[in-house]
Amino acid sequence: MSDTPLAWGSVREISSFETMMWRAEADDPRFRSPVLAVELLDVRPDWDRLVAAVDWATRMVPRFRERIREPLGGLGTPYWIHDVEFDLHYHLRRVRIPGAGPDFWPELSSIAEQFMMTPFDRERPLWEATLVEGLPGGRAAFLLKLHHVLTDGMGVVQLLSQLHSRKREHDEEKPQPPAPATETPDPLAEVDRLVRREAGIVPATVRAARDVVGALTHPLSAARDSARYLESALRVLSPPPGTGSELLRPRGTSWRFVALDVSFPDLRAAAKTVGGSFNDAYVASLLGAFRRYHEEMGHPVPGDAVLRTSVPVSVRRPGDADGGNRWAPARLRGPMGIADPAARLRAVGEQMRAAREEPALESPDVVAPLLARLPGPLLTLVAGGSTQGNDLQASNVPGLRAEAFLCGARIERVYPFAPLPGCAAMITVVTHGELCCVGANIDAAAITDRDTFARCLAEGFSEVLALHPGSAEPVVVA
Repeated sequence: MSDTPLAWGSVREISSFETMMWRAEADDPRFRSPVLAVELLDVRPDWDRLVAAVDWATRMVPRFRERIREPLGGLGTPYWIHDVEFDLHYHLRRVRIPGAGPDFWPELSSIAEQFMMTPFDRERPLWEATLVEGLPGGRAAFLLKLHHVLTDGMGVVQLLSQLHSRKREHDEEKPQPPAPATETPDPLAEVDRLVRREAGIVPATVRAARDVVGALTHPLSAARDSARYLESALRVLSPPPGTGSELLRPRGTSWRFVALDVSFPDLRAAAKTVGGSFNDAYVASLLGAFRRYHEEMGHPVPGDAVLRTSVPVSVRRPGDADGGNRWAPARLRGPMGIADPAARLRAVGEQMRAAREEPALESPDVVAPLLARLPGPLLTLVAGGSTQGNDLQASNVPGLRAEAFLCGARIERVYPFAPLPGCAAMITVVTHGELCCVGANIDAAAITDRDTFARCLAEGFSEVLALHPGSAEPVVVA
């Protein structure tokens, strides 16, 4: 078995889109971008074994021992360098919930919320982990926080699928790569890298724009294609038309979590009853939840009401490097006002198909190299305008279907929590075995009654699950 490290996260320079995320949060904390996985474990793992396992993971994935360096003078693209002062003691911690009873989630979620809201040290590798002990029955939770510049949801699944064990016993034969070699920044090499990289930005952007407008040898066809592309780019890059929800209009900097368990086979079967996909059923359930929440909070929802919604769509292709970010936004006029779940599911499906077929779906890749070079305040204004116009962002990430273990502990649940880039709620689902683990990160200023929202979230899924008689009821984790 080879002791060669994994190739995950091996690209040296962060992308233009990642540069935008990195620099926007430095100017405005509302755009901080942590991603958190909360894994519930059936037993408490041995601490020394966990420390050794995490150290092993940082050798298998050298990116976990690297930090971001800004180029000379802040000009050009940031890049990854080895952290010569890497300290595992800083990145891996443990806490204990004293006397946790059966209803441990409020205490665990409070720890997770504070953990996620705590900013990263930008001079260190961009990840942290915490073992939470003291859960009832000898169980525990493992909290893994990554910065979004490291990867997207699919990249996290790629990572965990390669690092988690498939058996409870320790594997004596697993590869043991050495710690990455240290490196000292070379100013001359940095200048050379800067010149080469920046000299290619404008030509590359021009080539990308030229490729999407068609063959210039056919001017009439190219003109029509150009017009269609520009119209599509406006739809992709702009918030959905219409006004946002008055109820959800306030925005703050405090986040709160809600977690939900839903049967994966049942939700998929419910979608099939009307010819929809699992993702259609998922988004339709969320829109039903928001309709119910509006009504519970005294804001009646007319039948034509919409919720401005964004759904990340993976644009990864075979051959793309593992890790990093490869997604584009599908912007929907979410049909929140449609009370009939079947009709709502069909309407979502129509919009999702149209969004996936947009000629300019990947247009953010075209403009990102230029936007990433804007001054911080202007970048925040432009990028923020694109995301703050959304009331809901909904992400669906295929997870691990087979059993997985962490240092002898079986992973029973994985709840995902993604950042709030100015929207009222970011709700993510990860499939874990036969279960959908739903993690809702909500802006406490926009959604002021968490308990009511949690109940409405379960009822939104119940509406759609009712399309498949006999479905198990969703369960709010409490």
